[in-house]
Amino acid sequence: MTINTLYPKFSKKRENETTMIMEQRLLKSVSQLILDTARCVGCGICWESCPKDAIILQNAGVLKGEGAIRIDPVKCSYCGICSILCPLKALKITVNGAETLTILDNEGFPQYDYTTLIDEKKCKRCTVCSEACPEGAIVRDMPIFEGQKPTGAKRHTALTADITMVICLHKCTVCGVCASLCPALTVKRDPFTAEKMSFGPVGCPAEKSGIKCDSQSGEIKWEKSLCDACGVCVDACPEKAILEVTRKLKKDPILPGKITINRDNCVACRWCEEICPYDAVTVTKFFEGELMIDTAKCLEGCNACVDVCPCHAFYVTVPALLKRSKRAKKDKKPFVSVNQDLCILCGACVYACPSENALTIHRKGINVKGTETDMFKTIATKLCIPRTSVGVDKTADMPAAEE
Repeated sequence: MTINTLYPKFSKKRENETTMIMEQRLLKSVSQLILDTARCVGCGICWESCPKDAIILQNAGVLKGEGAIRIDPVKCSYCGICSILCPLKALKITVNGAETLTILDNEGFPQYDYTTLIDEKKCKRCTVCSEACPEGAIVRDMPIFEGQKPTGAKRHTALTADITMVICLHKCTVCGVCASLCPALTVKRDPFTAEKMSFGPVGCPAEKSGIKCDSQSGEIKWEKSLCDACGVCVDACPEKAILEVTRKLKKDPILPGKITINRDNCVACRWCEEICPYDAVTVTKFFEGELMIDTAKCLEGCNACVDVCPCHAFYVTVPALLKRSKRAKKDKKPFVSVNQDLCILCGACVYACPSENALTIHRKGINVKGTETDMFKTIATKLCIPRTSVGVDKTADMPAAEE
């Protein structure tokens, strides 16, 4: 029988500006619970779900520049449930340096079943979703073109197209005007001699010279990969020998490369889905439910919810009447609103709000995959209890959530 007890009993905590590490040494393994304090927003989900009551939620610490949670190294069992349920991916468990969760390996706990899909056929490789994503989860695996850097690939190679050029060899004199303007065209001439000084490409009678010549004086080469069918050569040719340059797309105009979503950073906020102009993104959230705001109880000038929200779902609305009359200016004030489509129902705003009963979060369901164990059902019940803001001063060192 394998013995894996504390020998000797040893736990410690290390902190720096962005990381807090809890470490427990066993006889044959070293477990670490690592908190990324830069990602943690004090949503309270780990605090509500910890089966050992080892996590303490501090009073909106992220707004005060402090850690939003504290972890008791003695109570913590390193089970990893907090890591599984953290919607911001701020917590992770390692055993002997490797990220692993025994509770998942043994299929003893379900995981979030959320969708983050990009339809390759609909996606046009634009930059809209990557600019809007609050977590930087959009990965653009794209070639760099001239528009981004001078050393980038030629712009006309961005789309798959069939380019054709028609040159009348009877008209062309191999004068070199086109080649001096375009890198796709190259003129090669034979040396001029007193015996042979005719003009004209290979395969074309030297009509311009007035001399019957069996061997020609040069040739013109066209490099298709360098041509963007701009038409400059057509306009510049003094003999109008270049009859046509066309560029026809072989398929839909989609840039090469691929846009993907990094699920390690994605919090399923739906910004990319809502803002995509081509309806190419599909996102399913972690939670179902709603967030309610009682604007009458909001403190004037307070933006705590706006500042703490990891998804930028909150915004300050200025009533339209505010701009129309002085009387309206006295009666109407800016108020906080939330975009329910972007809210992930994490709860950070509720615990950061300094006003009592101004915000209420009610999760009505959790999207998960895997076996819903009794432990998970107990935790899910806690997470689905409506929570209402009680004011920052009253949230310090909050005890474990009650069922």
